[in-house]
Amino acid sequence: MSNALDKHVAAYQGDNIYDFDNEVLLTWYPQRVLHHAGEACSLLELGLGHGYTTDIFSRRFVRHVVLEGSPAVIQNFRDKHPDCKAEIVETWFERFDTDERFDVIVMGFILEHVEDPLLILRRFREFLAPGGKMFLAVPNAEVLNRRLGQLAGLLDDVTTLSENDHLLGHQRFYTVATLSADVAQAGCVVDRLEGIYLKPFTTRQILSLQLDSNVIDALCTVGIDYPELSCGLFAEISGQ
Repeated sequence: MSNALDKHVAAYQGDNIYDFDNEVLLTWYPQRVLHHAGEACSLLELGLGHGYTTDIFSRRFVRHVVLEGSPAVIQNFRDKHPDCKAEIVETWFERFDTDERFDVIVMGFILEHVEDPLLILRRFREFLAPGGKMFLAVPNAEVLNRRLGQLAGLLDDVTTLSENDHLLGHQRFYTVATLSADVAQAGCVVDRLEGIYLKPFTTRQILSLQLDSNVIDALCTVGIDYPELSCGLFAEISGQ
């Protein structure tokens, strides 16, 4: 397999100021998946990334399959989590196929990376078991700190990708409106929409405040009801 995706592995090795945000987002939204998934037994997860979610999900689901296109990212995860029980399949999302059907499918911070989000949404809803649930998480361009940055003249456009976004391989931001539009175009509906982490200031500013973890947890809890202002958007979707 081509190693074209390996160039992004540096973003997942723990040497970035945004690791703080990543840990907050990627340890919070899996708990929301587990909260809404009920007694589901099988999970298909797209992407390894930083590995937080795979580590969390592997402890809960009887059957856990993870798709990842980068050998370097897979190796990075295995080095950090040698005892993880998840089955990791090295494949491009666009090429994956299976007769297996899953109770839960999770695309956590995936759609901003891929060339064709609609293709991915349409393709993977076919792998849901009857009554199954699909969950999405994407970055929100209109998060409170970016809105403030634009109003303060520090940011020209809230949808502008940063140097860190390019390092991560991001191709787009989402808003509530654009996520809803993509889901609808893919022939699905949004059954539930939550915010992930109501982030009021820049990462550097928040780190300088040395906030207690209870405050960060509170910002995540408040964000559930304010997706338009939160750092990430979390959606449960189903086919029409």
